Amino acid sequence: MGVLDLDRLWSGDRRSIARAISQVENEAPASAELLRAVFVRTGRAHRIGITGPPGAGKSTITSKLAAHYRAAGKRIGIIAVDPTSPFSGGALLGDRVRMTDVDLDDQVFIRSMASRGSLGGLSRRTMEAVDILDAAGNDIVLMETVGVGQSELDIAGAADTTVVALVPESGDSIQAMKAGLMEIADVFVLNKADRAGADQAVMAIQMILNFRKHDGWMPDVLKTVASDGTGIDLLAVKIDEHRAYLERSGGLRLKRRSRIEGRVRDLIAARLRVDFWTADRQALLEQRLDDLLALAVSPAQVADELVTDFHRVHDDRG
Repeated sequence: MGVLDLDRLWSGDRRSIARAISQVENEAPASAELLRAVFVRTGRAHRIGITGPPGAGKSTITSKLAAHYRAAGKRIGIIAVDPTSPFSGGALLGDRVRMTDVDLDDQVFIRSMASRGSLGGLSRRTMEAVDILDAAGNDIVLMETVGVGQSELDIAGAADTTVVALVPESGDSIQAMKAGLMEIADVFVLNKADRAGADQAVMAIQMILNFRKHDGWMPDVLKTVASDGTGIDLLAVKIDEHRAYLERSGGLRLKRRSRIEGRVRDLIAARLRVDFWTADRQALLEQRLDDLLALAVSPAQVADELVTDFHRVHDDRG
């Protein structure tokens, strides 16, 4: 890809941003040095996560929010995490094609990233891409997840403010509670609120929230019809209020501290995984599979053998 002009990246040049994210996604040799340079310039953008069950209108909400912030003169970065294509391993781009409100705006940068099997709905490289958008001078970075609806959602750890989108269909609020979404939301959006049952769904969510322990911020439940923009202005107000609350309470620093700690732990785990699974250790596991199938040993015993071998090799090197 050649040498990346960092000055152009810092100025928000779209082509430079695209190249930087591609280098990180493809784990190019220069990506580690790039990320070091990027990291020290982060911390300015408000990172907003948008998640919820499939079909809740997350892409439309993201697009309308971006248009709202653009009208206020802000620069926007959007990461839309798509399901991985079973053929190419790349993003399916389904969400990207629905963001027609802002797709042609040169002050809005949109990037689809493949989830590549990430249980939390975020790509393994999403955090680095968000850092790049932050360092490139974007005021707002919107992260839209696949919408897996599982407790493994990690959007709350990646975002300063997490918006959970739901729809009025029967049982949706209960499903959200089961999925763990009730625990991570800073703002709830009951989208497609022109459908029957919207008021009842709002009351059901509010009832659940009343039983939840709060740390000083009580999530609002807002009604929107994102397809025509209804309620989007109020949603943006609530997001901005949450940002102000975080800054006032010290929560923003705590969120960022936790996020950085998590990333360090993830990087260590990834590197240890590579060091651990040598060809010899993989062969040792395969040798023991027949014993496991015969119930002659337990998985814990085989794991202990592998870990003991790992420590022995590293002790010998020391």
